[in-house]
Amino acid sequence: MQINEQFIREIVEQVIASTSSGTSVNKTPTKPLKAAVGGRTMTLVEKGQARSGTKSDEVIVALAPAFGKYQNKTIVNIPHSDVLREIIAGIEEEGINPRIVRIVGTSDVGFLAYQAAKICGSGVAIGIQSRGTAVIHQKDLPPLSNLELFSQSPLLDLEAYRAIGRNAAKYAKGESPTPVPTRNDQMARPKYQAKAAVLHIKETEHVVPGAKPVELEVQF
Repeated sequence: MQINEQFIREIVEQVIASTSSGTSVNKTPTKPLKAAVGGRTMTLVEKGQARSGTKSDEVIVALAPAFGKYQNKTIVNIPHSDVLREIIAGIEEEGINPRIVRIVGTSDVGFLAYQAAKICGSGVAIGIQSRGTAVIHQKDLPPLSNLELFSQSPLLDLEAYRAIGRNAAKYAKGESPTPVPTRNDQMARPKYQAKAAVLHIKETEHVVPGAKPVELEVQF
């Protein structure tokens, strides 16, 4: 049997139905959100194609296609506006300038960060999916490698996102920081697996293959 997106959709719908959650997968693309629900107010203004940076004192935060636009909170309901503000604050605490872009050509967190790192002046970027999964990448590393990976999005809180921003800034300065401490919960995966699949499918609906990164201005 060929495993494709439609097959995954059907499996996810069956899993959700069996848990009696009353939730179904929206099979049509969602409309952009006017503002994030809860948390601080956030507006993301598109400024055109993101160009290669020349400043070594910058770190790019690469947002997934739906982040803050079609989805507004992580898998554990942390508002995207709060997540992004904490990452930015962590970067700024280290004296580095945050730069926000949206990667539209992929929904894979590793490739989000990898593409952003290639156009970042420091060569360091943070990638973040709408469900909250994050990674710190460096342009000299292979696409499937990274500096730090935070794959268990249900276990990430605002303190962790701020620490991710700080560490990314330290890498940009040429330092070798202690990796951000992460919690481990063996039950997190089975508990959130169906919801994670739904959120990823909805994220991937907004991927535009071959699209260039988009420069964003964030207003809180």
